[in-house]
Amino acid sequence: MESLLPYTGKEFLNSLNDGREVWIYGERVNNITEHPAFRNTARMIARLYDALHRDHAEKKNLLTCPTEWGGFTHRYFVAPHSAEELVAGRDAIAVWARLTYGWLGRSPDYKAAFLATLGANAEFYAPYQENARRWYRYSQERVPFVNHALVQPPVDRNIAPGAPGGPEDVYAHVTKETGSGIHVTGAKVVATGSALTHFTFVGQVGLLPVQDKNYAVVFLVPTNAPGVKFICRVSNEQRAAVLGTPFDYPLSSRLDENDAIFVMDDVFVPWENVFVYGDIDKANSFFPRSGFVPRFQLHGCTRLAVKLDFITGLLIKATETAGTRGFRGVEANIGEVITWRNAMWALSDAMAKSPEPWTDGFVLPGSEPGAAYHVLGPEAYVQVKHQIERTVASSLIYLNSHANDFKVPELRKYLDRYVRGSGGVTAVERVKLMKLLWDSIGTEFGARHELYEINYSGSHEEIRRFALLSAVATGQYERWKSFADSCMAEYDLDGWTAPDLVNPDDVSSLR
Repeated sequence: MESLLPYTGKEFLNSLNDGREVWIYGERVNNITEHPAFRNTARMIARLYDALHRDHAEKKNLLTCPTEWGGFTHRYFVAPHSAEELVAGRDAIAVWARLTYGWLGRSPDYKAAFLATLGANAEFYAPYQENARRWYRYSQERVPFVNHALVQPPVDRNIAPGAPGGPEDVYAHVTKETGSGIHVTGAKVVATGSALTHFTFVGQVGLLPVQDKNYAVVFLVPTNAPGVKFICRVSNEQRAAVLGTPFDYPLSSRLDENDAIFVMDDVFVPWENVFVYGDIDKANSFFPRSGFVPRFQLHGCTRLAVKLDFITGLLIKATETAGTRGFRGVEANIGEVITWRNAMWALSDAMAKSPEPWTDGFVLPGSEPGAAYHVLGPEAYVQVKHQIERTVASSLIYLNSHANDFKVPELRKYLDRYVRGSGGVTAVERVKLMKLLWDSIGTEFGARHELYEINYSGSHEEIRRFALLSAVATGQYERWKSFADSCMAEYDLDGWTAPDLVNPDDVSSLR
């Protein structure tokens, strides 16, 4: 079989106009790469693909490595055998994240968190293990943009999928099985960035396990498969294009990975795209047993660390521009933001540099720092946003409405005088900076990102329970108890039981 190569940026853009059914504002999108809701975000993703080829051509080896089939791929798409290989994959995540300033949470390498496990843990998917191996090779060779939809719609979530009395018309389930595949109907939440992807990975995660084999299904489906529909939320990119300019909305205008309602209406899935079907235990244990979780934790933590690098730089520039950088309280607030940034990089380092043995000589990122990121990542983002709001304060809204204001001579003289920054910073430079910072935290784009980071790993209660359940599973739970017991064993009601310690009988006033 001839080896394929990853998409180029141009090939990626061309691949999106494939008849997919994407809906926004009551209309079906005809040309996804030219629609104002998607066109610039698509071009930012194309930058990522072009970087793969540029890195390979220049032999920098930061992003790419050879495949066993004669091509090259993004390093995180390869299942690692060692800390060195895992660190290299982590560094490739960071290189791509910097190209989007950390704002593209579901970049193509995010799903490599799952796709690379298909090569290391193929037997988990028996009797569909050959499907896993084939997709592992294809994902390395082509680096497809794969989305995922795992969560049940917020309808009767108190009833397990497949349980009597449950919403049979809502949750994704198999309606028919044939010799060539299965037919699936239902919806999933939330298909982030889905309009610009090639495939959607459908699985199961939730507080309540599935109880019927027809709901126990894990598979991949092409974005343009008949019956697949994406009903998009409001577009921040299109809003920015209508109400402003790139100067006014520099992030919204090009990094809005639109979230969508993912609907399957009698979608045919051929057997070669199925990983789990009819195995209730396997479908329910996909999260803890597939290897996906620790790998998405490493990706998410690294991407957030890059994002905090960017936000920290904006905060420093904003305080310098306002002339407040030297204030003691401002320095303390910046220091806290830097500390959160340092913490995310430290956790990323710990996950990558202290991997845990896995199947057949492969390794997974460290689970304990991964669990720490799971809980601390959302807290970091909320605290960083809070520090920016209290530190930069009214400077975030002491801004003119539009770039056009600077082109009106009658207004320009006032803007140049009253909206300029400290230290020789012009009004245009100051407003450009503050609008970028406001787009980061204050616009609807910024608010969506806060919600995204808070809920990135799921329920705030569940991510804390994961730390406990992981400790039980790894034996740490009992080791910690034993550690406490060893201290308690050294004394009793009569005093020290340890032979090397001296009882206080000779000086106790009560004896």
